[in-house]
Amino acid sequence: MEDKLKGEMMDLQHGNLFPRTPKIVSGKDYHVTANSKLVIITAGARQQEGESHFNLVQHNKWLQSGFSLVPLPNEGKAGTSPIKLSWVHLGEHGDSSVPVWSGINVAGAFLKNLYPDLDTDADKEQWKEVHKQVADSAYEVIKLKAYTSWAIGLSVADLAESIMKNLRWVPPISTMINGLYGIKDDVFLSVPCILGQNGISHVVTATLTPEEEAGLRKSTDTFWGIQKEPQFSTFLMWYYFTVQTTTGF
Repeated sequence: MEDKLKGEMMDLQHGNLFPRTPKIVSGKDYHVTANSKLVIITAGARQQEGESHFNLVQHNKWLQSGFSLVPLPNEGKAGTSPIKLSWVHLGEHGDSSVPVWSGINVAGAFLKNLYPDLDTDADKEQWKEVHKQVADSAYEVIKLKAYTSWAIGLSVADLAESIMKNLRWVPPISTMINGLYGIKDDVFLSVPCILGQNGISHVVTATLTPEEEAGLRKSTDTFWGIQKEPQFSTFLMWYYFTVQTTTGF
């Protein structure tokens, strides 16, 4: 393991001209991370082929990072650059995620206004299939290559950049949503949050249709069934308190 770490470190050091990273170190002792401005924990049990996110969380519940990463749909459906397409998913990353159809916009133009059949039985473009592809995407990647890595790594790097540079981007991040959308449980789910140098400063409350609110409540009930377990609940409260007191979360 130590040789593997050293090899990875040297490989990165040989390429540090490109990311302009002045210091790259490795080691088996966690003290090597002392004085870090940001620590990202990447340990966890690998999701197996056919395994749901709900089963996976049972293995990883003590390692919750506080971030729930939600991928964007394939931009090919709208025929635009992904930078110009804005579509928020709420809840969890996967099966019970809630697509906010009413909020999809392309360069400021709401798709629902341009295409009223969106998210209806009359939708000939089958946009619901896009959401299914988003929700099932991890399963397909795991089936083909046994694990997911690049999209997760790029997403975490994006979040880290917003924190380190105080960019105050608004990604969907897992946080306690008690009090939002009529939810009364201390459940952690992804909602749009302003992310800067002090962590989450504000939660952006989206305007949802009754159907979208019902979907979010269903996702809440599903995850609350897992998170209310004593061991899991105790850890989440400890984590929330720790982040709140150390980053101004």
